[in-house]
Amino acid sequence: MEKRTYKRHFVAWAMVALTALGCDDYLDINTDPNNPSVAPLSGLLARTSFETGDNIQNAGLITSYYVQYLASPNAASATDTQEPVAFDQTWFELYDVMTDLSDLELQAEELEAFNYAGIAKILKAVNLGITVDLWGDIPYTEAFFAQTLTPAYDTDHGLYNVIQQLLDDGIQDLESGNFSYEVENDDFIYEGDIDLWIKTAHALKARYLLHLSETGDYDPTAILNQVEGSYTGNADDATVSYFAEQVNPWASVAISNASLILGGWISEQLIEAMDGTTYGVVDPRMSFMFGTTNGGEFIGTENGAGRGDAPEQGARSTLVEGTYYSSRTSPIEVITYAELKFIEAEAALSSDPARAYQSYLDGIEAHMEKLGVDNADIQVYLTDPQVAVGAGSLTRALILKEKYIAMFLHPETWVDARRFDYQYADMTVPANLNPELGGEFIRRLIYPDSETQRNRQNVPDVTLLDRLWWDQ
Repeated sequence: MEKRTYKRHFVAWAMVALTALGCDDYLDINTDPNNPSVAPLSGLLARTSFETGDNIQNAGLITSYYVQYLASPNAASATDTQEPVAFDQTWFELYDVMTDLSDLELQAEELEAFNYAGIAKILKAVNLGITVDLWGDIPYTEAFFAQTLTPAYDTDHGLYNVIQQLLDDGIQDLESGNFSYEVENDDFIYEGDIDLWIKTAHALKARYLLHLSETGDYDPTAILNQVEGSYTGNADDATVSYFAEQVNPWASVAISNASLILGGWISEQLIEAMDGTTYGVVDPRMSFMFGTTNGGEFIGTENGAGRGDAPEQGARSTLVEGTYYSSRTSPIEVITYAELKFIEAEAALSSDPARAYQSYLDGIEAHMEKLGVDNADIQVYLTDPQVAVGAGSLTRALILKEKYIAMFLHPETWVDARRFDYQYADMTVPANLNPELGGEFIRRLIYPDSETQRNRQNVPDVTLLDRLWWDQ
């Protein structure tokens, strides 16, 4: 289905709601004596569905340097060289949204608005999954209703079970049809389309089951079962919409870059993966994803080394307006049909190579079509011998290479990189790498300063090389 356009009068109301609601407890709000709960439910869903997009971008702004989508123009920049940076603001924003979702879930269940409750649980699974995949063990059971100022930490392994349960419960709520209030424009992702939310929950279940590929819990059949209940095309994608009054945050990076507040420089690793250097095939998606130099070339920046002998603005490729990911009204992707096809390809590879190969090709084509690549250029790429390898020669490395390109800027790629032990062709650790890593890639974030100062007795003692439970 084609997504509907948001009405301007609702957008104006929603943006007021976004700034006004915060993360308070709304159980006692009574704005309409005849229908007291509509405004809180609508406001909470508007805020949390919209700010889930911001949280995905916040996480992507961290992880895009680790997987070498982006590179700093300045040599030895802390994020680029994988220093122990405490990302307090990202932590706060994730918990802020999860707290509001906990309120929304509780209110909706009490009011038997199970459409709101189901959506809240799915969005909570998304934000919880991001948080766990960045930090591992985190507060959850005691985190949202002020039981304590020093909440205990739940294990990352246990929280993966919580993610799956949230998605199962969300599906059950949405399939119940027990909806006391209607979800409409307060949903910034699907405008209340219940069928698409159910498909999204199945897609997310497949994503998180795939994360277990290096563990004894890996079950590719279970993944493929979830794929069957999910997306059938790009029109099903879960994306957060942006608009003139509230621009896409990657567009903000591109705008700042154009104003010489430097950010969004494209890594040499990504450029060479797409310009024929690494894989022997030129990818037509480059101009749809990022900009050229002033000379009309695609030239990346080496991670950790900075811009080197090209200090002037415009000498390296960067994020720019007018491309799919960093225009003002570009969507932020939660999970997409293209990602689902690569999940399917990886899960089916050992048992059904023909299915895996078709899914791999479908994932490439879906991503290219979404970007707007001309069909003739799509066919040239899909039939290139470096891409059209045949079912018998398809490898996990080739699937993950194409998924790497299709997931540009998304934090999910850092999960893939760790599952794959960063074995992308020609990917090396950045120059000026943090010496504490001993020449190895980073595996996790350190905990925020706010946690180590306020909740020290519960914060796990970790290093950047300590692996999450699924990273075996």
